[in-house]
Amino acid sequence: MNDEIMKVLKMLEEGKIDAQKAGELIGVLYASKNDVPADNLDKMLKIRVNSQNGDNVNINIPVKFIRTIGSAIKRIPKIEGIEGMEDIDIQAILQAVSDGLDGKIVDVKSEKGDNVEILVE
Repeated sequence: MNDEIMKVLKMLEEGKIDAQKAGELIGVLYASKNDVPADNLDKMLKIRVNSQNGDNVNINIPVKFIRTIGSAIKRIPKIEGIEGMEDIDIQAILQAVSDGLDGKIVDVKSEKGDNVEILVE
């Protein structure tokens, strides 16, 4: 990993910047080194988990940030009580986003009434 990205990650770790700002900075660094259109990197990966029990999760992650650490993330971690999430390939999602994918890409509904959505906006 190049020195500039390591510096941004260090600032994030030290709490000097938040994940949003880290994503922006890394996106600028990353976009200048490859052919991914910058507007594709300006998107957010959104994960929504709505549990029948009322345990709801809303996660918004800048695509720039995920793209940078993407090689370390192969699969979405298993969420207790929700089957199938561990089979989602984050690398395939990142490639699709780089290619311009937009909108809902995963929609899992369990028979217990739980709902998981992953979308890019």
